[in-house]
Amino acid sequence: MAEYLASIFGTEKDKVNCSFYFKIGACRHGDRCSRIHNKPTFSQTCLLQNLYVNPQNSAKSADGSHLVANVSDEEMQEHYDNFFEDVFVECEDKYGEIEEMNVCDNLGDHLVGNVYIKFRREEDAERAVNDLNNRWFGGRPVYAELSPVTDFREACCRQYEMGECTRSGFCNFMHLKPISRELRRYLYSRKKGGDPDPKIAEKVEMIKVEMDDLEGINVSYFVDIKVGSIVLVISIYFASKHRGIN
Repeated sequence: MAEYLASIFGTEKDKVNCSFYFKIGACRHGDRCSRIHNKPTFSQTCLLQNLYVNPQNSAKSADGSHLVANVSDEEMQEHYDNFFEDVFVECEDKYGEIEEMNVCDNLGDHLVGNVYIKFRREEDAERAVNDLNNRWFGGRPVYAELSPVTDFREACCRQYEMGECTRSGFCNFMHLKPISRELRRYLYSRKKGGDPDPKIAEKVEMIKVEMDDLEGINVSYFVDIKVGSIVLVISIYFASKHRGIN
């Protein structure tokens, strides 16, 4: 019996624990949920709730049309990139190396503007949560907590990634807002411990760009590859292509 309960923990078959909270780190029912939200006591990932305020999302009418005038897509992307860089750089410099950072572009109250930061070490995530709960950002208090989410592939909406999600911004799975390639290249190459050889780093970046459209590949993981692993990166890439991933 214990083995069966362990096998269904956090799945749709689990009638006691909330599968959405386990996978997404957030649930639309909040404290009113009939199932248990098991908050982790240790995790690599910290959640900063509703931290990012998207000017486009905050200025939409009831029918979903934008109320923001004379703002280009390039300006909106620059606004988002600036936010992402500010949070990433400060958190990595102050708390420890970041493996991955994601921001939700959903509209539901439980997901809108959520920022998930996955640190390399659990101790760094814990320190970040303790400190950030005493901080303010953009004139608002920061609400930070440890999150059960460590595999963002399971948390993301597959239909959204293929441009087919019919729930729009109110989907209960993550709709991640991408940063520009240039910013990603900069942020994930500034890891602690010294900069990699420029020639090797350039080859890694070329592979990453080609891998951007491969379904199921967590690109930010490959950004963290050290200099000596360039052969491993190439092997993973071609093995994926051989399996028919496109």
